[in-house]
Amino acid sequence: MADTINMPKLGFDMAEGTLIRWVKQVGETINKGEVLAEIETDKATVEVESSASGIVLQHIVDQGTVVPVNAPIAVIGQAGEKIEREFLADPERTASAESPKSTTPLPAIQNAGPLADLSAMPGSMQAALMDGPSRVKASPLARKFARERRMDLSRIQGTGPGGRIVRKDIEAALAPGGTQSVDRGSQTLVHGLSSTILQTPDDKAVPTTKLRQAIGRRLVESKQTIPHFYVTHEYKMDSLLEIRKQLIEYLPENEKISVNDFLLKATALTLRQFPNLNASIRGNEVIHFGHINIGVAVTVAGGLLTIVVKDADQKSLRQISSEVKAMAGRAREGKVKSEDVEGSTFSTSNLGMYDVEEFIAIINPPEAAILAVGSAREVPVVENGTIKAGWRMKATISVDHRISDGAEAAQFMQGLAGFLENPARLLL
Repeated sequence: MADTINMPKLGFDMAEGTLIRWVKQVGETINKGEVLAEIETDKATVEVESSASGIVLQHIVDQGTVVPVNAPIAVIGQAGEKIEREFLADPERTASAESPKSTTPLPAIQNAGPLADLSAMPGSMQAALMDGPSRVKASPLARKFARERRMDLSRIQGTGPGGRIVRKDIEAALAPGGTQSVDRGSQTLVHGLSSTILQTPDDKAVPTTKLRQAIGRRLVESKQTIPHFYVTHEYKMDSLLEIRKQLIEYLPENEKISVNDFLLKATALTLRQFPNLNASIRGNEVIHFGHINIGVAVTVAGGLLTIVVKDADQKSLRQISSEVKAMAGRAREGKVKSEDVEGSTFSTSNLGMYDVEEFIAIINPPEAAILAVGSAREVPVVENGTIKAGWRMKATISVDHRISDGAEAAQFMQGLAGFLENPARLLL
């Protein structure tokens, strides 16, 4: 019997996704777990894997269609198998398909290269020019890359399959000798010294990306509906940094364990002792999650994406490190898998690599808490009445006050110190 493949739900707030490319065409053989299509959500471009093996009998929706979550997108079965009517898309379910783009001609721009100044044009025209006419073929990553740099895709030659514009085509346009034009201002000589008179740029409206809009919606909801409170703790990091230094001497370059990997493992083990923080509130009930799945905020083009280390309390440091590297790489390439971003029960955000001393983070709903981590810094410390140099790191937990209170959050932070300040426990 034939199987339907539905639009997956990636995150509790996802309502629809855009099917941007069919990887397997009608008539092709596909195995369970192979990539069937690529979809674009508010957060990223995601590969949809087939949940069945067989022949692709039908594409229910066309490329470029906006499809509601759980609506059917394809039918997979055996060669010659008849497709039953219930497999076909309900016209009302797919009525949210993306409306055709306007074919109204855009005004010509004299002497406009890929970096034409679009700031004086209406917002709708700016977006249309940056994406180019509907006939321009470009990857989602290339469109996002071009939009952030205010480039006109219709004036760039694509080198991808079928003339599709890919990121390297835009980078080539920006490279020295490409079509980029930069106004470096006029230089004058003042009292024998060269100085540059910079021209003040005009104000310009930059359209927000879908990812940035999604981040905005979620965080506004979080701050408006979740009563946050915050607890900060300072950790002694000397032992952890020393044991990490010893470990990485025995690991290949591509398997080096980071401070963040230690932190994720320590957080997961601490959550075993504090199930009330590995939880979510639903009506008048608090749901304690059985799994400890740690979300890790990753910087991507245009915003942030949270990847998820499943059952982090049961994995070794090397496993955690390997998974984070792989998922973060896919996220930055716009190729995340659905399992990469689903199912987090507690989140972390680490800005230590940016030399940030401390900060607070906004809870990622529907979770109960998030941990914000600063950098490990060598500072003067007092021990036994003596001032000496020591490594310290500050972290702040943001907690939903409907679920927990300050005392429990403080105890969690102390419990976390038990692992970070005695890192050998993380190797057992």
